[in-house]
Amino acid sequence: MNNILKNKEYTDWIKHLKEKVRLVQLKAAVQVNSVLLNFYWELGADIVEKQKNRKWGDKFLEQLSKDLIKEFPDIKGFSTRNLKYIRQWYVFYNKDVTIGQQLAAQIAKQDTTQTQGKLMNRLFQIPWWHNVVIITKCKTTEEARFYVNKTIENGWSRSVLTHQIESNLHSRTGKAINNFDATLPALQSDLAKETLKDPYCFDFLTITKKINERELEQELVNQIAKFLLELGTGFSFISKQYKLEVNGDVFYVDLLFYHVKLHAYVVVELKTVKFKPEFTGQLNFYVPAIDGMVKTKQDNPTIGILICKSKNNTVVEYALKDIHKPIGVSEYLITKSLPKPFKSALPTIEEIEAELNKNESKNK
Repeated sequence: MNNILKNKEYTDWIKHLKEKVRLVQLKAAVQVNSVLLNFYWELGADIVEKQKNRKWGDKFLEQLSKDLIKEFPDIKGFSTRNLKYIRQWYVFYNKDVTIGQQLAAQIAKQDTTQTQGKLMNRLFQIPWWHNVVIITKCKTTEEARFYVNKTIENGWSRSVLTHQIESNLHSRTGKAINNFDATLPALQSDLAKETLKDPYCFDFLTITKKINERELEQELVNQIAKFLLELGTGFSFISKQYKLEVNGDVFYVDLLFYHVKLHAYVVVELKTVKFKPEFTGQLNFYVPAIDGMVKTKQDNPTIGILICKSKNNTVVEYALKDIHKPIGVSEYLITKSLPKPFKSALPTIEEIEAELNKNESKNK
């Protein structure tokens, strides 16, 4: 392999590459991430081209790593492992590109009218190791684009991004059965559908041993904040057991939120049993009640979300058919080691509230 050091084409390329690295160092003070990733992209293209046309093989990356680290010992990112990631990153987003289409040329020209050019601009907005997580955990570029966009929109840390991919957020987002098209304006309907998941993942109930129902209830109370986070970005928590007094009659909404992007109140009802058509009647009362008693002129129509243990999709569709208030129906899923005898023992929101009140009394 050391014979490659005598190859003039290789040594000339290394000399040119070192000059590019120095240029990157100067520019990085102003645009660290974008400049670095642009360099990585071009380096990935170079590596693919050299290996394809010169048949230098994988060991060439080891030599390349040694040469770059020797010249730039203070710069991280030139390990053999990272060079392989750089190559994988370039290949991943080129696998769907037609023969002869050059993404690098699109980027250089900033041709934002091209879909792939827009994608590259998005890629350069997230940190390198976020990109690595995405290409190593996603199977398709369509799935990868979803997580790139969500990372930019929500400012996800790498650990949150990893969790969202591993919980399969891509396949759960916007899949809940709903009547939004018939009950909301087009733009509001599209955004509302994107806020829903189906199923909601309750894997934060990390139970690894058999426990009694009392202990299970306490576990849910301890992890209630993670349940709220599972609803997703944009939900601002208003209250649990929100009190509605209607002409002397009192009712309690399980959970009330305000969604900052929808500019609307969101009523969430929880059911620990399979969906029944009458459940929609309850939400069909709560949603207009919030509209009439809480909503202001600046707010969009209130939305209802029903989360059940399970559902028959056809039954849900029939139940929503003649409902004139916007309602979506999802189910929840627990996949991590929850003992079967207790899967039907999840407490109601009233039981959780009672347990919280008991804990608060003990602490006074």
